[in-house]
Parts: sequence; structure tokens; C-alpha cells
Amino acid sequence: MALRLIQVNFKARDDSALGRFWAEALGWNVSSEAPGVTNLEPEGFAWPDPDAFYVDLVTVPDPETVRYRVHLDLSTTSAAHQAELVARLQELGATPADVGQGDVPWTVLADPEGNVFCVLEPREIYRDTGPIAAVVVDCEDPRAMARFWDEALDWTLHEVTDDHARLRSAKGVGPYLEFLRTPGAKTGRNRIHLDLLPHPVEDQEAEVARLKTLGATAADVGQGDAPWKVLADPEGNEFCVLGRG
Repeated sequence: MALRLIQVNFKARDDSALGRFWAEALGWNVSSEAPGVTNLEPEGFAWPDPDAFYVDLVTVPDPETVRYRVHLDLSTTSAAHQAELVARLQELGATPADVGQGDVPWTVLADPEGNVFCVLEPREIYRDTGPIAAVVVDCEDPRAMARFWDEALDWTLHEVTDDHARLRSAKGVGPYLEFLRTPGAKTGRNRIHLDLLPHPVEDQEAEVARLKTLGATAADVGQGDAPWKVLADPEGNEFCVLGRG
């Protein structure tokens, strides 16, 4: 059995408008599987190609206003590219954000609905990730999170310290999944969460059972009778195991 991180999912007030922003930001294609759902795909790929990573945006009533514990880091190839990208994102509707970062080489912005993200300075490690360098999850214990997610996913653990952990697809494609030590336990629901896809998809129930043995717990976010299963990792971050439908 294999389970992979296939996409991030944004809760949105307006999936179409936020989807347009992120499609322009990433240079990706836009599609819609249903009213209230916008899908973003990198050029040349169609979901669920195993060599690609995707973004889903779903309209929900009154998305929670909480401290965001999951965010995207965007990659750049040069100082000029970083400056150009920051300027272009602001023209699209992003605004500068202060999360206490101080004097750092990356730029922190918020998208039109307030989701914070970073535009990184050029870093060699992210030269082949595509526009999304990493999905970053704030946590209290990166080592414990690395243990859980390393066993949960068909991905490779590249680095783990007391302050930071980093995983990536075993194929060496797409963004990294990173865990960053940040004071304060999670409160409320995340507005951005991870979606996992079993291969084959018929293994959904077996994968859910396996994840629970690793420390995941069932979570109720009002999903009702949905084809996906909602779980929470050991620090309470919700994620979905997708199924057919």
C-alpha cells in the first residue's frame, strides 16, 4: 500500500476569486469539479498524476479566523526573480504581512483572504520543486511529527532536528513537506490542510486504519457523509484521506 500527499486544500470565502489569485501566482491551470470547488493544476499535468502536486480551494461558510499553522513557501531563482514575484503578487492582491519575522531574506505576504505565505530568497535545495518550494506546518515537536508523517506517507525523510523536519516525494519531485518548531499548541481548525491519496484508492479504509495505529485520530469538521475520511495528526492538524467520488 502507498499513501502520498497529493494537494493542499484551502477553505475559502470565494473559491473562484482565491483560485484566480493562486493560479496567477503559480502559473497553473484552473478547473472546477463542482460549484464551490476550484482546482489548480500545474501546466502539462492532470489530477492525479503521481509526478505532480495540486491545490484545491473550497468555499465554506465563514472560514475560521485563526493563527495559521500551515502555509506555503514559494521558490525563486534569483534576487531579481524574488523582487519581481513579490511585486507581481502585490499587483494581484497580496499584501505585506508581519508575523514577527523581523529582518529576514524572505518576504511574508498574505493572499486576498488573509492566508499568509512566504516568497523565499533563492535556495539551492528548492531549485527543482516548481513554484511551491514547501508546505510548512508549525508544530511543537518536529521530531515527533517527522516520525508520524515519515511512516504515514510514501515519502522520504531528508532532515530532522529539534527545530525542523523535511520530507519529500520518493520520486524527488514537487514541494517539500516541512515541520517547523513554533511555540504554542494548535487551537481551532486549520484553514489550509493536507489531502492524501491512497494507491490504489480502494485501500482508503485500510490506510485510515493504519494511520490510526500510528497516532492519527478521527476528526469531525462537519464533513457529513463524504467520500473522504477526515483525521488529525498527533498535534491535531486535520487532513483528509481521499476516496472515490
